[in-house]
Parts: sequence; C-alpha cells; structure tokens
Amino acid sequence: MSTDAAASFPSLADLLDSMRVVALPLATRFRGIDIREAALIHGPAGWTEFSPFLEYDDAEASVWLAGAIDFGWSALPAQHRDVVPVNATVPAVDAASVAAVLARFDGCRTAKVKVAEAGQRLADDVARVRAVRAVMGPEGRIRVDANGAWNLDEAEHAFHALTEFDLEYVEQPCATIDDLAELRRRVKYLGIPIAADESVRKAADPIAVARAGAADIIVVKAQPLGGVRRALEIVAEAGLPAVVSSALETSVGLAMGVALAAALPQLDYDCGLGTAALLTADSASPALLPRDGALPVGRVAADAAQLDRYAASEDRLEWWRARIARCHSELVRASDRANA
Repeated sequence: MSTDAAASFPSLADLLDSMRVVALPLATRFRGIDIREAALIHGPAGWTEFSPFLEYDDAEASVWLAGAIDFGWSALPAQHRDVVPVNATVPAVDAASVAAVLARFDGCRTAKVKVAEAGQRLADDVARVRAVRAVMGPEGRIRVDANGAWNLDEAEHAFHALTEFDLEYVEQPCATIDDLAELRRRVKYLGIPIAADESVRKAADPIAVARAGAADIIVVKAQPLGGVRRALEIVAEAGLPAVVSSALETSVGLAMGVALAAALPQLDYDCGLGTAALLTADSASPALLPRDGALPVGRVAADAAQLDRYAASEDRLEWWRARIARCHSELVRASDRANA
C-alpha cells in the first residue's frame, strides 16, 4: 500500500465506530428475501454503505467493502449530469401484481422484469412481461433479467417466446461467457441485444465478456465492483455501452450508483437505480425514490430516526461487525500482496 493510499485507508476502528445496521422490509419478496440488511458507515466524505448479500463469502464481500470505503473516504469524480434516468424493477411476481409494482416507480418509462425464477416456468415469464407491456403501452421500454438461470437452449427458446414484446435487451440470459457468445450468435437475427451482469461483477476478469464478444452491453454496480472509480475503469476498458444498476441497496448505497452513472461520459440507457421503491422503509428520509423517472445526483445522508427505528437486533449487529472485520483483513492482506 502506498503512503497516500495508506493515509486514506481507514482502520477497522474507523469503520466500526460509526457503523449502524438496519433491517428494512421489502414491499415484495425479491431475490428470495423479505428483509434487506445493510451496514451504514459515516466516513470523512459522508455516509456510505456496505451491504453484500448474506450468502456472499468474505472474498467477494471484501470487494463491496472496498467500494464502501471508496465512496465514504473520497471525493466524487467529475459528474456529467445532474439527474440520472432510471427504470422500474419488476420482481418475479404474478401477472396480476405487475400494475401495483409499476405504480411504485413514478414516471419510469423503462421496466426491468425478472425472469427465470426458480420454481416458475417460461409461461409465467411471458405472462409477467405481457402484463408489463399492457401497463406501459407500446412506447414503454422493457428489458428482462434471467440472472444466468437459463442454459443455452432454454435461453434461445425464451428469446423466441419473448420477442413479441419488443425487448430492449436481455440481461445475463446464461451463466457462462461461452454460452453468452454462442447465444448471441444464434439470436443475432432477432435484433435483441444481450447485456452481461454477473459475467462482469462476479468474474475474476470483468473485461473478459467484452473481449469474447459475448455481450452488447455491460451492467455495472458500484459497490460489488469495488467502488465508483474501479467501475469507471472497467467501463472504459470494456468499450461497450453501460447500464448502472443497484444491488438492492438503501438510499445511501444507491447514491453511490447514481454518482457512478453521473460520472460516465456517455449514458445511453436508463439505469437500474430506482430500487428504493421496492423497500417499505429506508436508511434515509426522504428516500431516494424516482421522480418523473429520474434520480438527483448527490450524496444521501442516513437519517438518525430511521437508523433507530429499523436498527437490526444486537446479534445481527455483532454478525455485521465480525463480517466487516474479516473483510477489512482481506483488503489489508490483498494490499500487502500487491505491494510486496
């Protein structure tokens, strides 16, 4: 670790002294959870968030901690816009529930629809997307996200089943880069772009998907990629259009994603940063919610009353303290190896 980096890198005590953990209920079950836990930390530059999902191991979660430190201990990069357009996010709900979900996203003219949910069929996905199209009308933009759950043949079949809905793109239809590349070859004539998410943020080499010609678009998330600056480097190196998306953060963490989107020189697509609308409570008051289909650029401060009202239990607080301690050690060891 260089002298400058060491000076700005917080100690474990720096992180834990101001840390608060919230447990926030969701309006609709999403990613298999009904409660979203997140650690909020006050750094020299403002509030930041550490909220990797509970099942992630320390090696993966430590990258999220690097992202939280980057945001809380550094000034924002140059911003190219004052507001960021965002999409609505539709979980894998039944078709009858779609209108109520979309109503939570004020003015959004793009919707990302979750598909390929475990225990559901392609017919459920088609019905959900049809319901979204019915609510949004012919001018609304629809993208779907399979989170890598289809195999190659299932994905090709799904593309054909969903093509009538004029999709903007399909996000992570298959899990592997090889399958994405082959699928892209097979369905190219349909004119539906492929976006890569997990193949960017969970890959040892986040540029590999672009190098393989396996995607038309990359989806980037600030916290999981190690921070705003690292994500900007990945976008620049990939040379593909980028969509900035959330990882179901609270409003404090969403502000990090908004800062990333605002710092991109070019932003061709609405971003998946309106997900505070999926929560029934938040770390901030007011929450960072879409208004007229967009979010304002700027840091968000955690609200003391909200932190108290939705504070996690003492045993969960200790769990997060221990997790941050382990992830901090991971970052220190990684830095020591890099500078050895």
